[in-house]
Amino acid sequence: MDRIWLKNYPAGVAHDVHPEQYRSAAHMIEEALRNHAERPFSVCMEQWMGYAELDRQSAALGAWLQSQGLAPGARVAIMLPNIPQFAVTMAAVLRAGYTCVNVNPLYTARELEHQLKDSGASAIVILENFAHTLAEVIEHTGVQRVVLASMGDLLGFWYGRWITFAVRHLAKMVPAYDLPLSAGRTLVSFRQALSDGARRTLTASSATLDDTAFLQYTGGTTGLSKGAVLTHRNIVAATLQAEAWFTPALAKMGDVTKANSIAALPLYHIFALTLCLLAIRQGSHLTLIPNPRDIPKFVEVLKKRPFHMLPAVNTLFNALLHNPQFRTLDFSQLCVSQAGGMAASEGTARQWQKVTGHAMVEGWGMSETCAIGTNNPVNTEEFSGSIGLPLPGIDIAIKDDAGNSLPLGESGEICIRGPNVTPGYYEKPEENAAAFTQDGFMRTGDIGVMDSQGYTRIIDRKKDMILVSGFNVFPNEIENVVSLCPGVLECAAIGVPDERQGEAVKLFVVRSDPGLTEDQVARFCHDNLTGYKRPSRIEFRDDLPKTNVGKVLRRELRTTP
Repeated sequence: MDRIWLKNYPAGVAHDVHPEQYRSAAHMIEEALRNHAERPFSVCMEQWMGYAELDRQSAALGAWLQSQGLAPGARVAIMLPNIPQFAVTMAAVLRAGYTCVNVNPLYTARELEHQLKDSGASAIVILENFAHTLAEVIEHTGVQRVVLASMGDLLGFWYGRWITFAVRHLAKMVPAYDLPLSAGRTLVSFRQALSDGARRTLTASSATLDDTAFLQYTGGTTGLSKGAVLTHRNIVAATLQAEAWFTPALAKMGDVTKANSIAALPLYHIFALTLCLLAIRQGSHLTLIPNPRDIPKFVEVLKKRPFHMLPAVNTLFNALLHNPQFRTLDFSQLCVSQAGGMAASEGTARQWQKVTGHAMVEGWGMSETCAIGTNNPVNTEEFSGSIGLPLPGIDIAIKDDAGNSLPLGESGEICIRGPNVTPGYYEKPEENAAAFTQDGFMRTGDIGVMDSQGYTRIIDRKKDMILVSGFNVFPNEIENVVSLCPGVLECAAIGVPDERQGEAVKLFVVRSDPGLTEDQVARFCHDNLTGYKRPSRIEFRDDLPKTNVGKVLRRELRTTP
């Protein structure tokens, strides 16, 4: 197909990537660990870890895992927040020749049991704060090896012990648990596994680019989650694509290895995970934020040193903007304000540029694509409202339900093809058959339109479309408009049954101005939306239901009275 978007690539951005330069994702990581051995890798609670330590600790943990007799490709679950243990564990699992299964630490017992059983995980590395959830379900899963981490394990001897004590006994964040150890199941502390593994030698992984590196679970908000198979090729390609796209923005620093990227989004989520891999590849460092919901503490961390790359979802950008201390920060070193994970609203983007002096750069991707898909050029000077151009090596097509590509300017389903795209869902042959077109494009479920310059604009998700008197109404459009209404902090639109129109639009609003009235919002909608798109009902709320990554859960809004 004709890649019309290439003519709008920023100077110096390659048109394709070549994952074949590596044998596997483990090979790529090990090369980076050697090349950047003298550099810092991460800082968490002001405790630093260097690449040499990441190399040493991940080799030790990988050697310990190998000593447990796990078969090549065995699935190892990782249930950790943004603390140094996450990167050590991820690198260890890949270097040892196993498959990472990222798990949301805030899962309920039901959700955890499903993911462990569905993935076939035989081992898990978990923070003790969440061990009580595992204790409820472990006997119904195939997990035989449990590595139990404490918050302070890698935060230095004295400070780490203090943090662990404080988390356990002062904050009381470690609920009581009793992990059953019957049927040959074993439990070992994270520190003990490192100690035991340090006396062993890690055997190099024999994984190839076509082997599975991650089972990345997705779709849990619409039913049981399913594991997107991400191969080593997918992971390497996505890392190289991110590097090709973002390096021009960081190049103005002169040395990209000095970049400080803020890891506030959870590393178990594909958006932050891919940016973590990018940092490893380029030898820069991450500032780990274990609890980004504590905005005042988050801002205090941002004050400590210049930051150059800040990836976030719209709700996190919004929360930062409404913190008075955030507005006083020095943004002179900020190179990339990367929005993704959900639609970025024009209101938030405008305010972000006003406060920071930097444009918000919106992109689009999925778990199934290693978070890589399209992105606006990083040298953009203003928010575009589009999701940008396909990244190197990626083809985007707008297709109808029959899989036919539509002409430019016509709306249809956004479909994607590229070396970063999953080969399918784990043990879901029927879903895989429906997920791909005959010419190899993956159906995304997003409705969009591409213009003559190759820029794509998302209209909305298929499942969220509202049908009002035969007209298609897309919630994102309504939310984007209402976000510009003075006094609105956040909003969400859904369809509700209506005897006259079939469906009507209901709008939920979180106010930044307590004096904002329903009539004011309605007048704003009247002035900015055509008749059938205007909300027939407006409800004010203190907050909106969201996933841990910050996506608004429209499904929950539909099911609440």
